[in-house]
Amino acid sequence: MTRNATIAEIRRMCTGFVLSCVIIVPQTHAQVAPGAQGGKGTKQRVANPLNDLLDEARRDIDKQDFQAAIAPLQKFIAEKDDFAYAHFQLAYAYTGLQKSKEARSEYERAMQLDPKMPEAALNLGILLLGDEPAASIAPLQRAVELLPTQSRPRTLLGLAYEKLNDQKNAANAYEGALALDPKDTETSLHLAQLYLREGRAQEAEAKFRVVLATEPESRAALAGLGQSLEAQKKPEAAEAYRNYLNAQPNDAAVRERLVRLLLANEKYDDALAEMGKSEKGGAPSVESLKLRADILIGERKWAEAIVALKQAVTLAPNDARLRGGLGRTYMQQRDFANAEKELKTAIQLDAKNLTYWKDLASSTYLAGDYPTTLALLDRVAQQEPPTAGELFVRALCYDKLQQTKAALDAYEKFLEADQNRNPDQAWQAQQRIIVLKKTLEKRK
Repeated sequence: MTRNATIAEIRRMCTGFVLSCVIIVPQTHAQVAPGAQGGKGTKQRVANPLNDLLDEARRDIDKQDFQAAIAPLQKFIAEKDDFAYAHFQLAYAYTGLQKSKEARSEYERAMQLDPKMPEAALNLGILLLGDEPAASIAPLQRAVELLPTQSRPRTLLGLAYEKLNDQKNAANAYEGALALDPKDTETSLHLAQLYLREGRAQEAEAKFRVVLATEPESRAALAGLGQSLEAQKKPEAAEAYRNYLNAQPNDAAVRERLVRLLLANEKYDDALAEMGKSEKGGAPSVESLKLRADILIGERKWAEAIVALKQAVTLAPNDARLRGGLGRTYMQQRDFANAEKELKTAIQLDAKNLTYWKDLASSTYLAGDYPTTLALLDRVAQQEPPTAGELFVRALCYDKLQQTKAALDAYEKFLEADQNRNPDQAWQAQQRIIVLKKTLEKRK
């Protein structure tokens, strides 16, 4: 809804009511607010000339000339302030003029005069729903009470609760509406989306399918079905996303979700095909290039992945993660010089990220630069306790440098930390410990 409720919005939101928002207005001036039974809003015929004023206002409202309707209604109320229907009509005219403050006052006066008028409660709730959802709760609850067989007031009440992040009451209201009208696809969609946000993916799926049974091309339901299936790790999620994209091919966000889903399921060719659709007709973005690189890395196509990452780096040279990813990919090709260059750049951009330091240590180790590797491992150890793997690499470095005592200590620390979780490395460490101990004994 816009900032001020409009007549069109009230008409749209009240569609389907037997008693509704002056959409179905009394057919003669002798009728009063629906539901009034005595009291200040009692059923009565209004004597002329007041009768003519209501007729005039009614004709203006029918023509949607709301400004013209104001004067006769105000004249009527000046003579007879306790007639609920006149206040209700005036509120409706103010709503048409987007004068929310005045409309609210008149709806409230109509409710005061005739507490059993559902239209006034309903219209007031709709009027407040956009900007003041908390204030809309009471009139919408009143409309629910006065229209117990109507589903729409419950749906509107659910929307109000949802705007207030009261998911429990919103769900109760939507469920109550659907109990009255199970075929209400709009409410089913609201409830499905609410279930999805709450992590109730299976229930969300069921509601999205209810919507699609009636509206098979509902884009919101198609996208929601894909998300609910993905959350349940169901393979049908990819097909659901494709169905959505057939209806909305330019939704880059959903296509990216589909690509990532295919990537996670190691369907690399399908993922690349979807990437091609998203990049068609324009230069690829940084995020698109990153995703393409992830797919190519999954296929172990290192050279092609490097091309994609270099393109991305051209577009975002100060993206540390890009630089780090490019460095790791260079390592896979054993291009250690370029790997170290990119990883050092990543460290310059984000020195607090220890992953870049660890990757650089791996690169220098594989390149045979053991002193630099040890220095880098020392740097990492200043920030966090060394892992078993790092202790093993440290031991290997000392061993390669023929620093026997340091190597022996490192191998023993590795075995203590590893607890035989990596049996091959543990066996190697045990064998080297035997050899290193003999070497030390000989030196004595």
